[in-house]
Formats: sequence, C-alpha cells, structure tokens
Amino acid sequence: MIAKRVLVAGATGYLGQYLVKELKKRGYWVRVLIRKESQKEKFDNVDDFYIGQVTEPSSSKDVAKNIDWIFSTIGITRQKDGMTYMNVDYQGNLNLLKEALKNKAAAFQYISAINGDRLRHLKIFEAKEKFVDELKNAAISHSVIRPNGFFSDMKDFLDMARGGRVYLFGEGNLQLNPIHGEDLAKVCVDKMETGETETTVGGPDILSHNEIAALALKAWGKPIKISHLPDWTRRLTIQLTRTFTSSKTYGPIEFFLTAMACDNIANQYGNKRLEDFFSSEVKRIKANN
Repeated sequence: MIAKRVLVAGATGYLGQYLVKELKKRGYWVRVLIRKESQKEKFDNVDDFYIGQVTEPSSSKDVAKNIDWIFSTIGITRQKDGMTYMNVDYQGNLNLLKEALKNKAAAFQYISAINGDRLRHLKIFEAKEKFVDELKNAAISHSVIRPNGFFSDMKDFLDMARGGRVYLFGEGNLQLNPIHGEDLAKVCVDKMETGETETTVGGPDILSHNEIAALALKAWGKPIKISHLPDWTRRLTIQLTRTFTSSKTYGPIEFFLTAMACDNIANQYGNKRLEDFFSSEVKRIKANN
C-alpha cells in the first residue's frame, strides 16, 4: 500500500515537531510548511519543505499540491509578527483549507483546545472556533482535536515552585489531565487514520491544581507550601488585562485564568506522567546552570 502524503503546518511548534516524528515513524511521506529557510535545521528526516506564510495566500500557493492529509497546529502562539488571532488562527488556517480544497486533499485535521466550543467569548477561541465552523462546513473530511493543557504549559507551576511556594486561585481542587506532546501526536495520527471527526484529548493522570503544585514542589525538593488566593483576584486580573493591554497580551492570560476556574478533564490517553516530566525539567535546568 502506498503511504499517504501528509502536510504538517505549524511544524516548528511544540506539537508540530512531535507530529512530524510520529508520522515519519509510521512511514508517511511528510511535507512541512515553514516560514524561513533557517527552520529546516529543526528537522532531519522530512521528505519536502515548503517555505511560505499561510497568512499570505500568494506565498503558500499549492502548498497542498499532491497532498492527501493536512495537519494544522497553526496558532498565534507560534507566530507573532504583529498578527492578530483572526489573522493567524482564523484566516491563516482558512487560507490553508482553501488550498486543501483546491488541490482535492482527502482530509484536514485541526488542533483547537478543550472547551473551545463553549468558550467562544474568549479572544483566543473566537478565531479558532470560527475556523472550526468553516472546516466542518467544507467539502472535506475533517478531524478536530481538542487537547487539554500540554505538559509544557505546566511549567508555570514549576517556575513558581522553584521559589518554594505555589500560589493558586480558589481552593485548588479543580482538576485537569494535561498531556505530553509525544502522546498527543500519537493520538492525532490515530484519529486521522480512523476518521474520527472530533475528540478531547488529555493525559493518563487526572490531577487537581493542589496535586500539580505539590508535584512541582517535590521536583525541586521543596516542602509543600501552597497559598490559596481568593477568586476575586483572578477575576480582577482578567478585567485589568482586558482593559489595559492588547488582545495578544490579554488573550493567553484570559484563557489561562478562565481555565483555572473550572474542571478541564479530557479523554485519557498516553503513558507519560507529569511527575516524570517535572523531574526531568528540573534536572535539565540544574545542568544548564
């Protein structure tokens, strides 16, 4: 059987790099979309490079030529350059979708985030979910992946714990199950292969904020010291950042602080543990100091 020809957009990002490795491991022919020549050195075994900007249709013409499947992790966190969420998360992905349709690609997978469909009022999700609507209405097989927080996002806990104390909003009992990028990449490819149209994806361990804080402190060898801030401070922070900063600044803060106020439990996958990730990160940090 001839291997599918796959395009990965957002390939230089955290998840994108794991996706490329997983696809190559499974024998797929892989083209990566990158923005500049120097980014080629991030990859050692891809089949084809396409240098272009999805926000500029003329520079990404025929990026999906002779491609069967497209995986897109494109989002503003991976591309700054003065762009807005609508420029990148919506229009950039829409331009990519138009190329996929023009070149008759078979399927398109988009990585959004857990609860994005319920939190459209947040700036970071407004553009993402507008694109999800376009994808679902397009004449192409689609797959929407909604991951929980990445292990890399949990570094905020680790950074606080380094000082010997972690600060949490509320009582710290709300739960989530973050996932490692390598585990998530496997799920993304699995879901594309099986044709699943939409799913939430999280890691194997469901943890409360208190438990994550304790794991972070333990990784540094610190006593468990956790301070709980009243929830009004979280709400006030959102209000102040919305009022006094740009959408690029307040968008991620608004999302993070809103997510901290509810349970975020996704379907459980993978076998990588947050405790092990924290331990390896601390070792890496100490080795580099």
